[in-house]
Amino acid sequence: MNSIKGALRRIFLWVIGLFLAGSIILVLLFRWAPVPLSSLMVQRQLAVSGQEEPRYRLVYTWVPLDQMSLYVPLAVVAAEDQKFFDHTGFDFEAISKAWQANQQRSRPLGASTISQQVAKNLYLWPGRTFLRKGVEAYFTLLLEGLWPKKRILEVYLNVAEFGPGVFGVEAASRTYFHKSAGKLTSREAALLAAVLPGPLLFDLAHPTSYVRNRASHIERQMKLMGGDAYLKKMVGESTSVD
Repeated sequence: MNSIKGALRRIFLWVIGLFLAGSIILVLLFRWAPVPLSSLMVQRQLAVSGQEEPRYRLVYTWVPLDQMSLYVPLAVVAAEDQKFFDHTGFDFEAISKAWQANQQRSRPLGASTISQQVAKNLYLWPGRTFLRKGVEAYFTLLLEGLWPKKRILEVYLNVAEFGPGVFGVEAASRTYFHKSAGKLTSREAALLAAVLPGPLLFDLAHPTSYVRNRASHIERQMKLMGGDAYLKKMVGESTSVD
Protein backbone atom coordinates (compact mmCIF):
# COMPACT_ATOMS: atom_id res chain seq x y z
CA MET A 1 0.00 0.00 0.00
CA ASN A 2 2.81 2.37 0.92
CA SER A 3 4.52 1.59 -2.38
CA ILE A 4 1.36 2.56 -4.30
CA LYS A 5 1.07 5.83 -2.36
CA GLY A 6 4.73 6.53 -3.04
CA ALA A 7 4.31 5.85 -6.75
CA LEU A 8 1.24 8.13 -6.94
CA ARG A 9 3.10 10.84 -5.08
CA ARG A 10 6.02 10.62 -7.51
CA ILE A 11 3.66 10.76 -10.50
CA PHE A 12 1.88 13.78 -9.03
CA LEU A 13 5.15 15.61 -8.40
CA TRP A 14 6.37 14.69 -11.89
CA VAL A 15 3.19 16.11 -13.48
CA ILE A 16 3.44 19.31 -11.43
CA GLY A 17 7.11 19.69 -12.29
CA LEU A 18 6.41 19.12 -15.98
CA PHE A 19 3.65 21.73 -15.94
CA LEU A 20 5.84 24.30 -14.19
CA ALA A 21 8.78 23.71 -16.52
CA GLY A 22 6.59 23.72 -19.64
CA SER A 23 4.78 26.90 -18.68
CA ILE A 24 8.02 28.74 -17.94
CA ILE A 25 9.47 27.64 -21.28
CA LEU A 26 6.33 28.81 -23.12
CA VAL A 27 6.41 32.20 -21.45
CA LEU A 28 10.14 32.65 -22.05
CA LEU A 29 9.75 31.63 -25.71
CA PHE A 30 7.27 34.40 -26.44
CA ARG A 31 9.33 36.89 -24.48
CA TRP A 32 11.19 37.39 -27.77
CA ALA A 33 9.50 35.41 -30.57
CA PRO A 34 6.42 36.75 -32.40
CA VAL A 35 3.27 34.89 -31.36
CA PRO A 36 2.10 32.70 -34.27
CA LEU A 37 -1.28 31.82 -32.77
CA SER A 38 -3.13 32.27 -29.49
CA SER A 39 -5.35 29.89 -27.53
CA LEU A 40 -8.35 32.15 -28.20
CA MET A 41 -7.73 32.04 -31.96
CA VAL A 42 -7.69 28.24 -31.84
CA GLN A 43 -10.88 28.15 -29.78
CA ARG A 44 -12.69 30.45 -32.19
CA GLN A 45 -11.59 28.32 -35.14
CA LEU A 46 -12.68 25.08 -33.47
CA ALA A 47 -16.08 26.59 -32.68
CA VAL A 48 -16.89 26.86 -36.39
CA SER A 49 -15.16 23.69 -37.56
CA GLY A 50 -17.59 21.18 -39.00
CA GLN A 51 -19.93 23.83 -40.35
CA GLU A 52 -20.66 23.34 -44.03
CA GLU A 53 -20.27 26.99 -44.94
CA PRO A 54 -18.56 28.78 -42.07
CA ARG A 55 -18.48 32.56 -42.42
CA TYR A 56 -15.68 32.85 -39.89
CA ARG A 57 -12.23 33.59 -41.30
CA LEU A 58 -9.18 34.20 -39.13
CA VAL A 59 -7.30 37.40 -39.98
CA TYR A 60 -4.07 37.94 -38.07
CA THR A 61 -0.78 39.70 -38.79
CA TRP A 62 1.90 40.22 -36.17
CA VAL A 63 3.32 43.74 -36.03
CA PRO A 64 6.01 45.05 -33.63
CA LEU A 65 5.11 47.82 -31.23
CA ASP A 66 7.49 50.24 -32.93
CA GLN A 67 5.51 49.87 -36.16
CA MET A 68 2.23 50.91 -34.54
CA SER A 69 0.95 54.43 -34.20
CA LEU A 70 1.60 55.62 -30.65
CA TYR A 71 -2.10 56.36 -30.37
CA VAL A 72 -2.88 52.62 -30.42
CA PRO A 73 -1.20 51.51 -27.17
CA LEU A 74 -2.18 54.81 -25.56
CA ALA A 75 -5.86 54.28 -26.39
CA VAL A 76 -5.83 50.69 -25.15
CA VAL A 77 -4.15 51.58 -21.86
CA ALA A 78 -6.59 54.47 -21.40
CA ALA A 79 -9.57 52.22 -22.08
CA GLU A 80 -8.56 48.94 -20.48
CA ASP A 81 -5.99 49.42 -17.74
CA GLN A 82 -4.80 52.90 -16.75
CA LYS A 83 -2.72 51.48 -13.89
CA PHE A 84 -0.93 49.06 -16.24
CA PHE A 85 2.54 50.52 -15.73
CA ASP A 86 2.11 50.70 -11.95
CA HIS A 87 0.64 47.34 -10.92
CA THR A 88 2.31 43.93 -10.85
CA GLY A 89 -0.39 42.13 -12.81
CA PHE A 90 -3.50 42.72 -10.71
CA ASP A 91 -5.53 45.83 -9.95
CA PHE A 92 -6.86 44.91 -6.51
CA GLU A 93 -8.87 48.13 -6.16
CA ALA A 94 -10.70 47.40 -9.43
CA ILE A 95 -11.23 43.77 -8.38
CA SER A 96 -12.78 44.89 -5.09
CA LYS A 97 -15.08 47.38 -6.82
CA ALA A 98 -16.12 44.79 -9.41
CA TRP A 99 -16.87 42.22 -6.71
CA GLN A 100 -19.09 44.69 -4.85
CA ALA A 101 -20.87 45.77 -8.04
CA ASN A 102 -21.44 42.16 -9.12
CA GLN A 103 -23.52 41.49 -6.04
CA GLN A 104 -26.23 43.55 -7.74
CA ARG A 105 -25.60 42.56 -11.36
CA SER A 106 -26.83 39.61 -13.41
CA ARG A 107 -23.97 40.06 -15.88
CA PRO A 108 -20.59 40.06 -14.07
CA LEU A 109 -18.42 43.15 -14.33
CA GLY A 110 -14.82 42.32 -15.21
CA ALA A 111 -11.69 43.79 -13.65
CA SER A 112 -8.95 42.03 -15.60
CA THR A 113 -5.73 43.90 -16.26
CA ILE A 114 -3.97 43.83 -19.62
CA SER A 115 -1.52 41.30 -18.15
CA GLN A 116 -4.38 39.00 -17.11
CA GLN A 117 -5.98 39.27 -20.54
CA VAL A 118 -2.71 38.31 -22.23
CA ALA A 119 -2.42 35.27 -19.95
CA LYS A 120 -6.02 34.25 -20.70
CA ASN A 121 -6.06 34.88 -24.45
CA LEU A 122 -2.60 33.51 -25.16
CA TYR A 123 -2.51 30.36 -23.03
CA LEU A 124 -5.84 29.40 -21.48
CA TRP A 125 -9.33 28.09 -22.08
CA PRO A 126 -12.64 29.95 -21.51
CA GLY A 127 -14.57 29.70 -18.27
CA ARG A 128 -14.90 31.25 -14.83
CA THR A 129 -14.03 28.27 -12.64
CA PHE A 130 -11.64 28.63 -9.70
CA LEU A 131 -9.17 26.33 -11.46
CA ARG A 132 -9.11 28.47 -14.60
CA LYS A 133 -8.79 31.69 -12.61
CA GLY A 134 -6.01 30.16 -10.56
CA VAL A 135 -4.05 29.14 -13.65
CA GLU A 136 -4.67 32.61 -15.09
CA ALA A 137 -3.21 34.19 -11.95
CA TYR A 138 -0.17 31.90 -12.21
CA PHE A 139 0.49 32.81 -15.86
CA THR A 140 -0.07 36.49 -15.05
CA LEU A 141 2.66 36.33 -12.41
CA LEU A 142 4.96 34.57 -14.88
CA LEU A 143 4.37 37.25 -17.51
CA GLU A 144 4.98 40.06 -15.06
CA GLY A 145 8.11 38.38 -13.77
CA LEU A 146 9.65 37.31 -17.08
CA TRP A 147 8.48 39.97 -19.54
CA PRO A 148 8.90 43.76 -19.44
CA LYS A 149 5.72 45.82 -19.51
CA LYS A 150 6.47 46.91 -23.07
CA ARG A 151 6.42 43.28 -24.25
CA ILE A 152 3.17 42.50 -22.43
CA LEU A 153 1.55 45.49 -24.12
CA GLU A 154 2.97 44.54 -27.52
CA VAL A 155 1.62 40.99 -27.30
CA TYR A 156 -1.77 42.18 -26.06
CA LEU A 157 -2.13 44.54 -29.01
CA ASN A 158 -1.36 41.64 -31.35
CA VAL A 159 -3.61 38.95 -29.86
CA ALA A 160 -6.60 41.06 -28.77
CA GLU A 161 -9.83 40.33 -30.65
CA PHE A 162 -11.41 43.29 -32.46
CA GLY A 163 -14.17 41.51 -34.35
CA PRO A 164 -15.19 38.05 -35.61
CA GLY A 165 -11.92 36.49 -36.73
CA VAL A 166 -10.02 39.80 -36.53
CA PHE A 167 -7.05 39.57 -34.16
CA GLY A 168 -4.48 42.24 -33.47
CA VAL A 169 -4.33 45.91 -34.34
CA GLU A 170 -2.73 45.37 -37.75
CA ALA A 171 -5.53 43.10 -38.96
CA ALA A 172 -8.14 45.39 -37.38
CA SER A 173 -6.62 48.51 -38.90
CA ARG A 174 -6.54 47.04 -42.39
CA THR A 175 -10.01 45.48 -42.05
CA TYR A 176 -11.83 48.55 -40.74
CA PHE A 177 -9.70 51.54 -41.81
CA HIS A 178 -7.83 50.16 -44.84
CA LYS A 179 -4.42 51.26 -43.59
CA SER A 180 -1.56 49.91 -41.53
CA ALA A 181 -1.53 50.22 -37.74
CA GLY A 182 1.30 52.70 -38.05
CA LYS A 183 -1.01 55.18 -39.79
CA LEU A 184 -3.90 55.17 -37.33
CA THR A 185 -5.16 58.49 -35.99
CA SER A 186 -6.13 59.20 -32.40
CA ARG A 187 -9.83 58.80 -33.24
CA GLU A 188 -9.31 55.51 -35.08
CA ALA A 189 -7.21 54.10 -32.24
CA ALA A 190 -9.91 55.11 -29.76
CA LEU A 191 -12.56 53.37 -31.87
CA LEU A 192 -10.51 50.17 -31.83
CA ALA A 193 -10.13 50.35 -28.06
CA ALA A 194 -13.85 51.08 -27.68
CA VAL A 195 -14.89 47.62 -28.92
CA LEU A 196 -12.49 45.59 -26.78
CA PRO A 197 -15.02 44.81 -24.02
CA GLY A 198 -17.30 43.18 -26.61
CA PRO A 199 -15.56 42.54 -29.95
CA LEU A 200 -18.26 40.09 -31.04
CA LEU A 201 -21.07 42.47 -30.06
CA PHE A 202 -19.87 45.68 -31.71
CA ASP A 203 -19.23 46.18 -35.41
CA LEU A 204 -16.44 48.66 -36.15
CA ALA A 205 -17.53 48.80 -39.77
CA HIS A 206 -20.79 50.35 -38.54
CA PRO A 207 -20.10 51.75 -35.05
CA THR A 208 -23.12 52.43 -32.90
CA SER A 209 -23.63 55.67 -30.98
CA TYR A 210 -22.48 53.81 -27.86
CA VAL A 211 -19.15 52.88 -29.52
CA ARG A 212 -18.67 56.42 -30.86
CA ASN A 213 -19.40 57.95 -27.46
CA ARG A 214 -17.09 55.49 -25.75
CA ALA A 215 -14.36 56.36 -28.26
CA SER A 216 -14.78 60.06 -27.44
CA HIS A 217 -14.45 59.27 -23.74
CA ILE A 218 -11.28 57.26 -24.42
CA GLU A 219 -9.78 60.16 -26.37
CA ARG A 220 -10.41 62.46 -23.41
CA GLN A 221 -8.73 59.95 -21.11
CA MET A 222 -5.76 59.74 -23.47
CA LYS A 223 -5.27 63.50 -23.14
CA LEU A 224 -5.75 63.47 -19.37
CA MET A 225 -3.09 60.77 -19.02
CA GLY A 226 -0.58 63.00 -20.79
CA GLY A 227 -1.00 61.95 -24.40
CA ASP A 228 1.90 60.61 -26.41
CA ALA A 229 4.42 62.10 -23.91
CA TYR A 230 3.08 59.75 -21.23
CA LEU A 231 3.48 56.63 -23.35
CA LYS A 232 6.90 57.63 -24.66
CA LYS A 233 8.01 57.91 -21.05
CA MET A 234 6.66 54.42 -20.33
CA VAL A 235 7.79 52.46 -23.39
CA GLY A 236 10.40 54.67 -25.04
CA GLU A 237 10.57 56.71 -28.21
CA SER A 238 10.25 53.85 -30.69
CA THR A 239 6.52 54.05 -31.49
CA SER A 240 5.29 56.64 -33.94
CA VAL A 241 2.68 59.35 -34.25
CA ASP A 242 1.61 60.49 -37.71
